Amino acid sequence: MDGFVWCVLLAFVSTVSSVDGSLCNFPPSLWCSSEEIAAACQVTWQCKQYWSRQTVAAPVQLTLYYETLCPDCQNFYKKQLYPAYKQVGDIMNITLVPYGNAHEKKTSEGKWQFQCQHGEQECVGNIIDACTISIVKNFTVYFPFIYCMEEKLYEGNIKPPEAADKCAKLLNLKEIDAILACSNSDAGNMLEHQMALQTDALQPPHTYVPWVQLNGVHTEKIEKEAERDLVGLVCDTYMGEKPPACQKELKFKHRI
Repeated sequence: MDGFVWCVLLAFVSTVSSVDGSLCNFPPSLWCSSEEIAAACQVTWQCKQYWSRQTVAAPVQLTLYYETLCPDCQNFYKKQLYPAYKQVGDIMNITLVPYGNAHEKKTSEGKWQFQCQHGEQECVGNIIDACTISIVKNFTVYFPFIYCMEEKLYEGNIKPPEAADKCAKLLNLKEIDAILACSNSDAGNMLEHQMALQTDALQPPHTYVPWVQLNGVHTEKIEKEAERDLVGLVCDTYMGEKPPACQKELKFKHRI
């Protein structure tokens, strides 16, 4: 953060500390992460100074904590996340964490055993996603594949490995053999353990899925807006010049 504005914010801490904790319960490093948080912490003017000094606006950081057989997660993928990626993907970075409401314990062999909300096949799907993210690495390649899998699983009567195989053929994903091998390996087991650690480290702890973080922050307001109109939320949060999709979104809001 810009040194001048950071000093101003630090000088402002004593004032903010007197504000109702329910309004500003974020650390100073997050005060300028969105207009909503800046207003809650009474630092809107200071944050505007900071935003104005940025020559290139940082993309919006969106993290989705989910599980592969969760109907609400699949619905979020279909109605919000994938359309937002297509429309405003240039101003956002998406991080996927496939674990959700699962639990893990270590076996006597030193491996991790997972228990998933929607059964064993959900654990399989979560590990396939974790392996895909690790092996493919390129988000623009693996995200359409994971979205395709969610669509196939939502339709039902198909297991995650079959969905993965079908989507790989549709999208010509060459790494499919390595992904499926990983999902049955010690490496895949450890990758999913890392997803578990990320999920269990959430503050506040997640209580449902999908669980959306925006610029490292989760609030009920952010969650509701993300599930209602993710494109609009990303456009409102982005501090740079808005892309054409955001202008269309603004015109639509004015009409309703």
